[in-house]
Amino acid sequence: MFTFPSRDGLTIHVRQWLPTAPPRGIVQIAHGMGEHGARYAPLARALVAAGYAVYADDHRGHGLTMLPGRPGELGVDGWNLLVEDLATLTRIAGDHHPEAPIVLLGHSLGSFAAQQYLLDHADLVDAVALCGTTAVDELFAFLSGAGGDVMGAFNAAFQPSRTEADWLSRDEVQVDAYIADPLCGFTLDEPSMAGLAGAAVTRLAEPKAIPTDLPLCVLVGERDPLNQNLTLSDLVVDRYRAAGLTEVTYRTYPGARHELFNETNRDEVVTDLITWLDTVTG
Repeated sequence: MFTFPSRDGLTIHVRQWLPTAPPRGIVQIAHGMGEHGARYAPLARALVAAGYAVYADDHRGHGLTMLPGRPGELGVDGWNLLVEDLATLTRIAGDHHPEAPIVLLGHSLGSFAAQQYLLDHADLVDAVALCGTTAVDELFAFLSGAGGDVMGAFNAAFQPSRTEADWLSRDEVQVDAYIADPLCGFTLDEPSMAGLAGAAVTRLAEPKAIPTDLPLCVLVGERDPLNQNLTLSDLVVDRYRAAGLTEVTYRTYPGARHELFNETNRDEVVTDLITWLDTVTG
């Protein structure tokens, strides 16, 4: 692990997994809400075995980068700083391996950050993958009727439910591990959620000025409640194609829920991801 200072002085904690030989590419993982980078160790090991260097920060308000408040508190202008932190880490990883192409892989909240990253920092990466992603503005419109119970709204499609986190995966072992993890299971605080919602409406809903030849991969489960039966992931893909992107790969997985890398078909998902990575990193 290593750390670096954010613009506001917060210490950002980063995990790295490195192959023994010079890497064929760099995969930077941006994790989801209410979790942390260590949960991606199995994926990182598979990527390292395929020849990639892997970097994953704990976002501000998460994991080892927790602010001295409640979990999910990002701080003043925290949403924009979270995205800026990702760009800082990209530059650091690029300095470590200057000859290696860089791919940003964002899951869920990390994919929302990646959507904003594409608007401001697309020049830093050679490709982007969005997993468990959605049209964030439309997701907030859906959640507006949830009365603040975000997790309950996501779990509603899986009744009768075994746990409050059944929406994450069909793999009960993975769901139970998430529930047992003291660094998992929270949402952003109200100001931070408002920052994300504002960006969703004013910026993410109309992606533009992204290099049209930048490869983009979207991976989602067909039963991911963030996507409302794929209608919102379809919308994401349509928006990027309308913005002129010509190298868009879209993979959907029947029966799969939100956390594809912890799903019962995760081997299939990882294989698809590595196949795409090998193609776009050349």
